[in-house]
Amino acid sequence: MDVSWTLWALTIFGLSALIAVDFFIGRKPHDVSTKEAGIWTIVWIALAALFGLGLLVFGESQASGEFFAGFITEKSLSVDNLFVFVLIMAKFSVPSHLQQRVLLIGVLIALVLRAIFIAAGAAVIANFSWVFYIFGAFLIYTAWKLIQEARSDDEEDEFEENRLLKSIEHRFGVADKYHGTKLFIRNNGKRVMTPLMVVMLAIGTTDVLFALDSIPAIFGLTQDPYIVFTANAFALMGLRQLYFLIGGLLKKLVHLSYGLSVILGFIGVKLVLHALHESGVHVPEISIPFSLAVICGVLVITTITSLIASKKQEAAEKGEKKDDSENVGAEK
Repeated sequence: MDVSWTLWALTIFGLSALIAVDFFIGRKPHDVSTKEAGIWTIVWIALAALFGLGLLVFGESQASGEFFAGFITEKSLSVDNLFVFVLIMAKFSVPSHLQQRVLLIGVLIALVLRAIFIAAGAAVIANFSWVFYIFGAFLIYTAWKLIQEARSDDEEDEFEENRLLKSIEHRFGVADKYHGTKLFIRNNGKRVMTPLMVVMLAIGTTDVLFALDSIPAIFGLTQDPYIVFTANAFALMGLRQLYFLIGGLLKKLVHLSYGLSVILGFIGVKLVLHALHESGVHVPEISIPFSLAVICGVLVITTITSLIASKKQEAAEKGEKKDDSENVGAEK
């Protein structure tokens, strides 16, 4: 898809305007209700759908298909981010009324960092087609690691700060308590960060680790930097509302890691086939419609099996509690 600098500028301006509206509406710290989160989640998904349809009407059908495939993939991978966001909020004991501000700024930091990753990835792909082999192999390896982690009995229940975050904390210092929405305060004459600033940086920089697999994944669906950027932007911008909407349901998505591993492995294979095709080897390439069908199908199946498994687990736990109470009563 041939994208002019004017269209790039208009797109960035439009996205910035949407972010500004989102910030203005949520500027006052408050506890986000399920109703509010649900409404805004629908709004962001509707905006993404309109953008995709706009590509279909004013652009190309292939570009529209690539956008929807990329958006759904990034959205599904971003749900995995929410597990870590929950851990971060718990680690820093973020007050509930400040969580929406933390997520808004944290996601903005993540979006800027991802834009840099996308620009670098596009430049590398444009000059070195063999990088598809590396991307494909990395995604297949990541898929295998996800399966291993999902099958492991060890569950991460605490967030560990990365080296960059620790170095920033050491450089600036951190206040011992929250000070509303302030990011910096004066403490004994020294300017230090508040815990709120630390949490925002934690969410923004942690997302970079997720970008290491999500960016190659979307490049496996499209090599158009414009589609890659817009799909990432729309997927990330609705992440804050999604956090509050499905926060309580995250533990029930017990098979999500398996679903994501299948998607990443599938895209990894697609990348390797594409690399072979670019090298002159006659191999079948996977089309965007087929990719979209596989991604959606895996997510639907994973969600259904997760809810069924969670329901059975809850029933088993209730049965155990009932048996324990009956045993206690019999002993008395």
